[in-house]
Amino acid sequence: MLQCLTLELEMVFSWLNLLAKFGFSNITGIDYSPSAIQLSGSIIEKEGLSNIKLKVEDFLNPSAELSGFHICIDKGTFDAISLNPDNAVEKRKQYVKSLSRVLKVKGFFLITSCNWTKEELLNEFSEGFELFEELPTPRFSFGGRSGNSVAALVFQKT
Repeated sequence: MLQCLTLELEMVFSWLNLLAKFGFSNITGIDYSPSAIQLSGSIIEKEGLSNIKLKVEDFLNPSAELSGFHICIDKGTFDAISLNPDNAVEKRKQYVKSLSRVLKVKGFFLITSCNWTKEELLNEFSEGFELFEELPTPRFSFGGRSGNSVAALVFQKT
């Protein structure tokens, strides 16, 4: 079994299931919604995966026990926080602080965003994180220009 403390944010459709099937252990999924955790729990139970822990957590105000992770995966939480009409700038800053708190030094943060470009994400996570890798995503062309509809980046905590 691969020992890697992994955290996934807001995780109803989950990469954690895939990681667990590949032999990773110490996997934690969080969501602020108890019903999302309940749904995820029923899927995990149905698939017979016992190495995934689920917790109801608000990532902007994580509990003290949510710390020491090697990997943190986000596939939409930062986007959702960014779209919040109630003080989105401050909430994005709090997100980065929370991320820094839960990840170990040299830990990895994987983010997939359909609302932010690579350059914008580099700016948002410039304090305490450095770009480790840009993951390939689908490209499109329109009006003589091409680009990506999704940004997928891996950062490493410094």
